[in-house]
Amino acid sequence: MQGIRGPPYRFFIGNVKDLVQLMLNASSQPMPDFSHNIVPRVFSFYHHWKKTYGATFLIWFGPTARIVVSDPNLIREIFTKSESYEKIEAHPLVKQLEGGGLISLKGEKWAHHRKIITPTFHMENLKLLIPMVGRSVTEMLDKWAAKSAGGEVEVEVSGWYEALTEDVMTRMAFGSSYEEGKAIFRLHSRQMALAADAFQKVLIPLYRFVPSRRNLKFWKLDGEIKGSLVKLIERRKESWRSEMEAAAAAEEPKDLLGLLVQAGIGDGGSRTGEFNPFPSGKITVDDIVEECKSFFFAGKQTTSNLLTWTTVLLAMHPQWQVLARDEVLRVCGSRDVPTKDGIAKLKTLSMILNESLRLYPPAIATIRHAKSDVELGGYRVPRGTELLVPIVAVHHDPAVWGNDADEFNPMRFADGVARAAKHPVAFIPFGLGIRTCIGQNLAILHAKLVLAIVLRRFSFRLAPSYQHAPTVLMLLYPQHGAPIIFQHVSDLVAPTKDQRS
Repeated sequence: MQGIRGPPYRFFIGNVKDLVQLMLNASSQPMPDFSHNIVPRVFSFYHHWKKTYGATFLIWFGPTARIVVSDPNLIREIFTKSESYEKIEAHPLVKQLEGGGLISLKGEKWAHHRKIITPTFHMENLKLLIPMVGRSVTEMLDKWAAKSAGGEVEVEVSGWYEALTEDVMTRMAFGSSYEEGKAIFRLHSRQMALAADAFQKVLIPLYRFVPSRRNLKFWKLDGEIKGSLVKLIERRKESWRSEMEAAAAAEEPKDLLGLLVQAGIGDGGSRTGEFNPFPSGKITVDDIVEECKSFFFAGKQTTSNLLTWTTVLLAMHPQWQVLARDEVLRVCGSRDVPTKDGIAKLKTLSMILNESLRLYPPAIATIRHAKSDVELGGYRVPRGTELLVPIVAVHHDPAVWGNDADEFNPMRFADGVARAAKHPVAFIPFGLGIRTCIGQNLAILHAKLVLAIVLRRFSFRLAPSYQHAPTVLMLLYPQHGAPIIFQHVSDLVAPTKDQRS
């Protein structure tokens, strides 16, 4: 009646059957070229139905109405009016992985936890990570160089970047308890692999409660993770003050576990006499367990995917690789690991990362639901209606990005993010409003540092075996991996004067 149309509803299943079939057809073959026009492949139902029903249309996810909203003005309203719209519950399989931490919390408890966790992600705290991350990257590149033959080595970078990011996330989460934390996160990685396997199969309702071989493994891992975290938390409670003071003296970053334990000690310090800066609500051991799981789930894949897609893009577009390398050499000089001031001055690399996040955002969409009957852009939206924001489609929309929306052009970010497009809400890789991703500074700093060190040592191109097949499995990733051929910069033949000209 309000003019919002969509494909016809089918009893109980809604449009799910058509939606799945469209996505399966689109992802059955790699893209025939290296085009960045990925929306028809990774968001095929949106691409298909938008042509028929317009930019704002209705689909039925089972018996639930879901409005697809791609107008930046309406998206801004959805993200910024938290009193009217909130995140939907994640798929049960995803919820088991992401934990009951900041990602899924709502209301006062979410605000309380975010206040406690925020110091971990302050830029001054993150900059203390640079020497440690630099060592880890250097060790990784040394392993690549050791495998090179004839000055070249082929590397499937996505797996290496995952391992590297896991190492950084472990240090951020556990600090002095790094070794115990690494063992816990290995268990969580095994859980994620089981979940990824389940997502690629037809999910039977309530199947997660069946004691199948996969579910039994998953439940066993879950128990081991919680048991190990509880033991670690109890041990950190006994020594949290001395460890925090030692970290400060050594100029090491504040770790997530330390801050959570500090916030959870005693009854706001009333019994122990210890100062607690968060007396308004106690953090329980279970809360700390869930936050650690959430931190790892949210951070690992997001940052490693950003590194993978940016490396692929620079391999596809060598002219930007040269510009980025020249900037690193000019700004950072002879240092193997850039300083915190040097990282901040790498403007070209920042532009490249933003363009990578635009073309290949880790999360291609997000969903909110109306907490009450609301009005959105002149439409009356009933309570409980879900609103799907197609992030990847907005990032590729020619109406706000121009006719080159599907082209790799970091120069569009030369004057900053706010002026990159015709609308300030056209770029939302980390969300918007009060629930903007708390870890975005960590992701960007980590990616800039890794790529600066890689560019300094290697030139790289796509391997002949690379197949361009962006695919969604919780996040956007290369379906067939990302094999890249690296050549040490010192092995390159210097161009002649005529070649440079």
